Amino acid sequence: MDVRIPHATGLVAAGTGPAFPACVHRVLVLFCLAAATACGASVVGPVVPIGEPFTLAVGEKATVADTRLVVEFERVSGDSRCPADVVCIQGGDAVVHIRVSTGSSASYELHTGDTARATAAHGAYRISLIELQPYPFSSGPISPNDYRATLSVRRQ
Repeated sequence: MDVRIPHATGLVAAGTGPAFPACVHRVLVLFCLAAATACGASVVGPVVPIGEPFTLAVGEKATVADTRLVVEFERVSGDSRCPADVVCIQGGDAVVHIRVSTGSSASYELHTGDTARATAAHGAYRISLIELQPYPFSSGPISPNDYRATLSVRRQ
């Protein structure tokens, strides 16, 4: 049994015609393109307020509100902080690598063991390392993906 259904392009056999007329597909494509480009500047990661602490995992990025500034936590190197369950003569240091961009980008090393090197200036902004978690214990090393850096951004 051959069933014919009316369609914009004429009669078609049941189940063989397009689900939507071609003009509907064109409108949907144009709508999607307009929606994708309507936002203007693209926002990366969460938007954080300027002057407020925010925490990032390794590989995460955050956009600072009302700026074009994007901060990315790249990695930790040289974590020699004294484990919490050990008595040490020196406190040690961990180096947090971040990438900051405002159109152009630059990389910085922020240190946990030296307050003078826990801050970096990027244009009109100052990025500060507030805390690095987890804190080491003698029972074993920290997995690189377990690190969380708490940072803040202020205008200079």
